[in-house]
Amino acid sequence: MTLTVREAAERLAEQVGTVVIGKRQGTEHLLAALLVEGHVLLDDVPGVGKTMLARALARSLDLAFRRIQCTPDLVPSDVTGVSIYDQRAERFEYRPGPLAANVVLVDEINRATPRAQSALLEAMQERQVTVDETTHPLPDPFLVIATQNPVELEGTFPLPEAQLDRFLFLLNLGYPDAEDEDAILRVHGPATVRPETLSPLFDAAVIARLRDEVRKVRVGEAVRRYVVDLIRATRRIDGIELGASPRAALALYRAAQAHAAIRGRAYVLPDDVKAQAVAVLRHRLFLNSDAQMRGRTTPAVIGEVLARTPVPAEDIAATAG
Repeated sequence: MTLTVREAAERLAEQVGTVVIGKRQGTEHLLAALLVEGHVLLDDVPGVGKTMLARALARSLDLAFRRIQCTPDLVPSDVTGVSIYDQRAERFEYRPGPLAANVVLVDEINRATPRAQSALLEAMQERQVTVDETTHPLPDPFLVIATQNPVELEGTFPLPEAQLDRFLFLLNLGYPDAEDEDAILRVHGPATVRPETLSPLFDAAVIARLRDEVRKVRVGEAVRRYVVDLIRATRRIDGIELGASPRAALALYRAAQAHAAIRGRAYVLPDDVKAQAVAVLRHRLFLNSDAQMRGRTTPAVIGEVLARTPVPAEDIAATAG
């Protein structure tokens, strides 16, 4: 029997949950990004499980995994690879860098200099790297999971808007609730359970089939117009200096498809769009100085946009058909 996206999400969340407690939603977002060819930025305080979650996901996939620990002395060739002259063959030979993997964890991305960060742009958008004027394709699937700590600013380089826009999702994992925190002590207190203990669940062929299933999820005309209305509303609301771009509209559209598939549906509802709106848009909206001084946040603005934008009353039977 062919594995569905919903079944894959259940299996993945169950396995990852044995190592990373209480992060089911984050796990689903990572799977959604993988299935729609997106990337994820985990932006949260130290100690909430960002790196552990990324490693647990990688271990659950039968794919090549590499990790890049960002530091201020990281240079582009450290991530893209280098060309080395082979004296015997009398030619240059390309030695791939850590980006030549299916799942790449870029830890503390804001510690890398802008020059090193820019080396990721081509890889994330075009799925290729260029070294010495020669272009090298990256493996498929290709997923970048980056982490950063928003409270530790010394020695960091904030990501530019162009880099942020390459991420499908920006996720805040948040602190666990009391029950989950107690479970963390119960599971990890005696001895840390590491992601290396997990077994691969899906290979590239399975992921390709799951991607096809997500692409076939139907988005009705009314829901598609709802996405357009939301995106356009972000450009008109008070306090926003820069609203969401057409790339953001595509990201929200595809993220809603993945959310519907994970919920076991072959069609998208407005609720799927709402569920993904904050994670897709929070890093693509930029507040003006007045809004920042008044303490407004992009998630709050997105909430206002969702509250003000009429939700289509589309017939579910027509949508499903």
